Amino acid sequence: GGAVAPGEAAAAAPQHPEDPALSAAHDALDAGDLGGAIQAYRNVLAEQPGNTEATLGLAQAELLKRIEGLDLQAVRAAAAADPKDVEAQLKAADLDLVGGHVEDAFGRLVTTVGRTAGEDRDTARLRLLELFEVIGPEDPRVVAARTALARVLF
Repeated sequence: GGAVAPGEAAAAAPQHPEDPALSAAHDALDAGDLGGAIQAYRNVLAEQPGNTEATLGLAQAELLKRIEGLDLQAVRAAAAADPKDVEAQLKAADLDLVGGHVEDAFGRLVTTVGRTAGEDRDTARLRLLELFEVIGPEDPRVVAARTALARVLF
C-alpha cells in the first residue's frame, strides 16, 4: 500500500512555508551552481533585506565561489611571504574558514586590519564582517573577534 497516513506528510515538511526564492537558492547551492545561488539569495534580499537565512546563504555561497580553484599551499605560501598582501590574507582566511579553522581565519583578518590602512584596511574589515555572517553573530568566536577588531580599529 502506498497510502500515507494523514499528518505524516505534513510532519516531514518545514513548519513555515518555504519561500520559493529561498528554495531556488538552496537547490542551486546543492547542485553546486554557486553563481545561481548567489543571484537567487540576492533576489530574496532585494525583497526582504532583513532575511537572515538569505544573508547567511549569500555569505556562504560567495565564500565558496571565492575559494573555487584556489590552491591551498600556494595561498598559504603567498600569505606567509607578505603579511601586508591583503588579497593573499583574504584568500587564506577564506580557506581557513572553509577548512573549519574559524579562529585562524578571524585572527588573520584582525591582524591584517591592524597592519594596513586606508582602502586595504577597509577591504580586510569588510571581508571579516562577511565571514562573521557565515558563522553567525551569536557564535562566541564571532563575539571574540569583534572585540579584537574593535581594539585594532580604535
